[in-house]
Amino acid sequence: MSESTGVPLALGTMYFGTRTDEATAFDLLDRFVDAGGTLIDTADCYTFWHEPDGRGGESETVIGRWLAARPGMRDRVSLSTKTGAQPQGEGEWPANRQGLSGDAVGAAARGSLRRLGTDRIDLYWTHTEDRGVPLEETAQALAGLVADGTVARIGASNHALWRVERARGIAERHGWAGYTALQLRHSYLKPRPGVPALPHRFGWVTDETLDYVETEPGLSLWVYTVLLNGYYARTDRPLGEEFEHPGNTRRLAALERVATDLGVSRNQVVLAWLTGGRPPLVPVVGVSSPEQLDEALAGVALELSAEHRRLLDEAA
Repeated sequence: MSESTGVPLALGTMYFGTRTDEATAFDLLDRFVDAGGTLIDTADCYTFWHEPDGRGGESETVIGRWLAARPGMRDRVSLSTKTGAQPQGEGEWPANRQGLSGDAVGAAARGSLRRLGTDRIDLYWTHTEDRGVPLEETAQALAGLVADGTVARIGASNHALWRVERARGIAERHGWAGYTALQLRHSYLKPRPGVPALPHRFGWVTDETLDYVETEPGLSLWVYTVLLNGYYARTDRPLGEEFEHPGNTRRLAALERVATDLGVSRNQVVLAWLTGGRPPLVPVVGVSSPEQLDEALAGVALELSAEHRRLLDEAA
């Protein structure tokens, strides 16, 4: 199952099992699928920073319980999960990350399969870079998971673009399955150029990223933090000093005009702008209520006119 199937939205489940209790998570997953959604995004480390033991796995566990309680549901959804950022052993994160050695990748995949209660992962991401491990070792381990049917596709999240291209080249030379997806931060408002995308240095989509995805056949782009943690709905929330620049002043004015013209929320305009442009993107949206889910679904279903898209693009 690919992201071209169903609603062009991935349901972000980061806080399922922690901030979002299991009953609410089940309800949101049911509503998402009933509305035509198929893409569910999680990670093995969600959310280690929210629990006393600091080990993560809660989100995958809740999704696994949901699938187990709904026979036949596994064939209706596409599961996306990630590896590499899970804390392991003593020390503090990120120094104690599990990383992307061949052994770590294999063990992490088995753990995700167990928690999710499934025999396959549709899209498996390397969550963060691990420059202490040769790219060839990670690429071989990922390709092995594809070869044995454990994983259908592999993607890279929060990676420098040059390392993604190098890893794809290694895979191509060996005849291995390589990366076919990227996952990075992206939104209508942008931080100032040159500001590190903390906590991931290469975590933001750039113009080069968009050009790369549009040029490379079969490469898709998933984007997260698209609604800037609720900022578009509540602009009284501080975004951070890195977002304070004239470009965003122009963008906010254009965004407000389009939202007013259409009688929709700024969130919905942002989602329509992301999914209807070139290249088309897959936004990962985390929700904690049915109202938020409905708003997100309406946003990706919204089609902007050429005039409104031009207004947004020119301001950006």
